[in-house]
Amino acid sequence: MRIDNHRAAVEIELLLLLTMLGRTIVHPNLPSVRTIIALIIGYFSVLAESAERKPNIIVIVADDLGYADLGFQGGRDIPTPNMDRFAASGIRLTDGYASGVWCTPTRAGLLTGRYQQRFGKHGHENEVDNALDLDETTLAQRLRAAGYVTGLVGKWHLGSSDKYHPQRRGFDEFFGFLHGGHNFLPDLPMIMFPDHKGDGDDLSKNAEIHALLNRSIMRGTELVDETSYLTEAFGREGVAFVRRHSDQPFFLYLAFNAVHTPMQATDRLVTMFSSVQNPVRRIYNAMTYSMDEAIGAVLGQVRASGLEEDTLIFFMSDNGGPTLHRYAYNASDNSPLRGSKGTTLEGGIRVPFVISWPGTLQGGRLFKAPAISLDIAVTAMAAAGIEKQPKMALDGVNLLPHLKGQAKSLPHIQLFWRSWGQMAIRQGDWKLVSYVAKMDEGELKRGEPRDIMTPYRLYNLRRDVGEQQDLAAAEPERVEVMLEAWRAWNKQMKVPPQS
Repeated sequence: MRIDNHRAAVEIELLLLLTMLGRTIVHPNLPSVRTIIALIIGYFSVLAESAERKPNIIVIVADDLGYADLGFQGGRDIPTPNMDRFAASGIRLTDGYASGVWCTPTRAGLLTGRYQQRFGKHGHENEVDNALDLDETTLAQRLRAAGYVTGLVGKWHLGSSDKYHPQRRGFDEFFGFLHGGHNFLPDLPMIMFPDHKGDGDDLSKNAEIHALLNRSIMRGTELVDETSYLTEAFGREGVAFVRRHSDQPFFLYLAFNAVHTPMQATDRLVTMFSSVQNPVRRIYNAMTYSMDEAIGAVLGQVRASGLEEDTLIFFMSDNGGPTLHRYAYNASDNSPLRGSKGTTLEGGIRVPFVISWPGTLQGGRLFKAPAISLDIAVTAMAAAGIEKQPKMALDGVNLLPHLKGQAKSLPHIQLFWRSWGQMAIRQGDWKLVSYVAKMDEGELKRGEPRDIMTPYRLYNLRRDVGEQQDLAAAEPERVEVMLEAWRAWNKQMKVPPQS
């Protein structure tokens, strides 16, 4: 461990100082006793500080990942050895949720620890900026104030104007892009919304969108020409960040745009999955495999730097996989869940979720209580020694006592979701939900109306995780109690603008 190595070095220097102290009594030309004593006190202070060294924190976010598309989630057709090894050594949250059904809202909630609806981040209502309110404090800002060096590698999607730039929101370093989508390689076809046959909108024919999605990557505030496959580039930059800052507490937010559209992979990757018949799934598998390689490289650097036991790592997807054809479809698999990205069904909000901290948390376990992406910020703050204060108005909770088995209660009595007209609330094993009716039919095309909602539906997730048996008619009192709780929560949130 880094602490042990540092302590050994301090002890050697302390021994030398004590030797000098003995000699000073006999040789008055050596440093004075007072000077040496002051140095000894200083070294004891350094030793104490090193013993209390703050852990490194890494938050890894996949984009539009299907619930069943990793080996440790039951996937069989995509090798994900690095993620499987990570999950096996960590704690897998079986009931882990994203706070939003889309990219931007979830990221806003994750970085603030607050329901994004509190500050008006409802969805992609401002595609030009998609900005995170400047009055909100990010996890990066809190950690930097606590002495961390902070870096973002990957997708930002929380403001494209200068005032919203990541380096104005708490990140010391930034490598990635500001908007919601980007080409993985400039010369690859830009099929953004494919159907199951692989056909879709060819964005290369739209000059404006082409420029948006294919612009240069940024390092800090400067544009750079990136020639590597983007997932590989993000892995490379994550490795470099860990190596560069291995001697100080760091926070790395590694936000992949894989496996979000456009569906693009290199020939090397696609060839590995040539036996897959679905052309979109073939590319999806290749993109997922590349992300596993990139994550493996970063985790490998953590181990090589001797930081594994001193590093708290979170992994999740920003929402469920988009399974609706021609609606950000990427051939992902949300089994056994029902629903897609964009819905408040389990397939839209329940995601792969792993937490690892080998030096502190016993790994190889399942945590079956509901948790949410809002908890990441608060848990990271607690690990860093930042006290959660009432004035922060945080909705996430510190999961560490629960993961250590010290807390007897559930992290959350209830969890809430709202996306435009869609809603959901989870209380214990029960979930009340209403969502876009057209999505319930399994086919919502881009541009079609999303203002017709289903009736309130009630499911017992312990018995029916696939949300197949609606119990609303049999449990009217429970429906009313849960609906009242959701309405009370909703009154605290900002009203979304008219679509």
